Amino acid sequence: MCHDEAAEVFAQSLHGRAVENGDPLAPRCWDCHGKHDVLPADAPESRVNRFNIPVMCGSCHKEGTPVARMYDIPQDSILTNYSQSIHGEGLYKRGLTISAICTDCHTAHDVRDHEDSASSIYRENVAATCQKCHGRIEQVHQKVISGELWEAEPHKVPVCIECHQPHEVRRVFYAEGMADRECLQCHQDPGLKMMRAGQEISLYVDETHLDDTAHRKVACAQCHTGATPSMERPCDTIVARVDCSVCHADQVAQYNESTHGTLAARGDRDAPTCLDCHGIHDVRLKIDPRSPTYVSNVAALCAECHGEGGAADRRYTGDVGHMVENYAASVHGQAISESGLVVSANCTDCHTAHHVLPQDDRRSTIHRSRISETCSSCHKGIRETFVTSIHFTGEADGDIQLPMCNDCHSSHEITRTDVRGFMREIVATCGKCHEDVTDSYFDTFHGKVVKLGYTETAKCQDCHGSHDILPPEDPDSRLSRDNIVATCAECHEGSHRRFAGYLTHATHHDKDKYPFIYGTWLLMTILLVGTFSFFGIHTLLWLPRSIQAMRHARSLRSTSEASGAKQYRRFERLPRYLHILIIISFLGLAVTGMTLKFSYLPWAQWISHMLGGFQGTGVIHRLCALITFFYFARHIVDLIGRHRRSGRSFREFITDRESMAPNGRDFKEFVQTMKWFVGAGPRPRYGRWTYWEKFDYFAVFWGVAMIGFSGLVLWFPEFFTRFLPGKFINIATIIHSDEAL
Repeated sequence: MCHDEAAEVFAQSLHGRAVENGDPLAPRCWDCHGKHDVLPADAPESRVNRFNIPVMCGSCHKEGTPVARMYDIPQDSILTNYSQSIHGEGLYKRGLTISAICTDCHTAHDVRDHEDSASSIYRENVAATCQKCHGRIEQVHQKVISGELWEAEPHKVPVCIECHQPHEVRRVFYAEGMADRECLQCHQDPGLKMMRAGQEISLYVDETHLDDTAHRKVACAQCHTGATPSMERPCDTIVARVDCSVCHADQVAQYNESTHGTLAARGDRDAPTCLDCHGIHDVRLKIDPRSPTYVSNVAALCAECHGEGGAADRRYTGDVGHMVENYAASVHGQAISESGLVVSANCTDCHTAHHVLPQDDRRSTIHRSRISETCSSCHKGIRETFVTSIHFTGEADGDIQLPMCNDCHSSHEITRTDVRGFMREIVATCGKCHEDVTDSYFDTFHGKVVKLGYTETAKCQDCHGSHDILPPEDPDSRLSRDNIVATCAECHEGSHRRFAGYLTHATHHDKDKYPFIYGTWLLMTILLVGTFSFFGIHTLLWLPRSIQAMRHARSLRSTSEASGAKQYRRFERLPRYLHILIIISFLGLAVTGMTLKFSYLPWAQWISHMLGGFQGTGVIHRLCALITFFYFARHIVDLIGRHRRSGRSFREFITDRESMAPNGRDFKEFVQTMKWFVGAGPRPRYGRWTYWEKFDYFAVFWGVAMIGFSGLVLWFPEFFTRFLPGKFINIATIIHSDEAL
């Protein structure tokens, strides 16, 4: 009589039609508003006040009521679910009067079934109903649902209640919509199959299997969009394949830009899709160890294509093949497979999961301009250091491409930096850009022992740094004047300013920059070539006479033995013993020293290895050096004793006919010997000592002085550079090496 508009709306509603049909449980106006106690809606005591409406509606729609028992429908716990939902908590716990209540979604008088197209909760109307409170739904959900789908393909967009159940408002499917049970009526049949591209495909879905996946709260219709609930087979209207972008718009957009996506767009059958990596109905979260995208499973997943013989591996040639096998042997791969470190980098950490692009694409995470940023996702502190070095940017500096992480550490074969293999190869790695400097390094003691496999000595990174390389003129450089002593002290505890003056990369090839070193090398080369040439010719001329003398000696020996001729012992016991020490020390010094001098040759490396490596040869070399100093000192003591026992002056002692000191007779015998060599005269009658014996004798004096002193400088460089300049170490190296040869 007074509320005719409300009454007309009520008559068309679910409640009104139930009244018209004589349903005794159908609500009347007074059941909601009261009879003689009707109050305005804004009155706190009113049954239709916002705070009271859920309880008023729950008087029928809650568990145990006649309505719930008669209709046996899932809404029997509507009131309980609502009170625990975000809307119910907002209303009752926070007192938010703007929180949604029953009438906001279902209306007050026009309550209709969800299948009624005029209902506020009909599929096509739900979004508008929710937008009364939740504005800008499209913008809010743009990371989940591609924006253009709202207008272009609305059938693909899941309705609000498919993700947010109406009375629980949680991420669960609305059971009264296109429910899973409707799909499973057919798809639970193991015999359900179809033909596609000439192949029989099973359409069976194991419901229990779905309950344990990442999509356990996602309904079939949310992925297989376009289903029509009113049809006997709702899926008859599904014409398109599953579009993951409906929920995963960002990931699909990245995939479409990637190498995988562009190949798939061209119809390449080898191109992986979402289903190939994540699975179909068994999709699991990447934190689930059973998921193929779990950290320890990613390499095996990628290996299906990029492993040896895989579809992707067959496309590559040269060094880019066998990537997964190389990764498995790397420090990253072994950290995961052997140590179980799930924080270690896997394929997707470097290449990303969905936006895989070629190395030469500037958008790629492995492009030169971005590789350090990619590595910094794990090695953040190192990148902060690296960006301050002279290598950062990776761009070309003149004709040289500045190195980035993968240039030194490689891409898939990354090894630990403290293993011998890496430490031995790092010099060669630096040599790719610094060829001249590396060549000079291998001329030094440090470089030679590295060639012999000893990695404990100083290498490029030990002096220059690894990620913090700066020019020597930079105050922060490890090689700056203020820091060089401390840098050397990392290996040489007694390092000091003069010792640090050692010219690390100095070479005799640059006479303008290193004149003293060049002069020393030139002098030693002249001495070396002169000695070899002179005695080489001397030996060649002597060879025929030597053969003749051996034959003559045999005949004399047989004659003297037959006649009992007297033989003479030429050397006393002490000289004989000293000669034994000379032989032992000389051979030991020669063998171990030559392995270092010719460390770049395989035979030297083999000998060094057989003798215990550089450390073993170093011990032998020093022991033989001590033997040398001993026999030399013992001989000097013997000479002093002989002089004293002779009772002669020093001059008379050294000019005696049996003295080793050279004299005029030696020159005459040399000339006579040359004539004898060429048949121009008889063989000379030599004295107690020949000129070549005297030469060899004094060669030991010269050798001990030159080789011995320079060897001590190299043995104790920190001590000798306290009163000698640091560059004397460079000079001593040349003298010691060439004089020994």
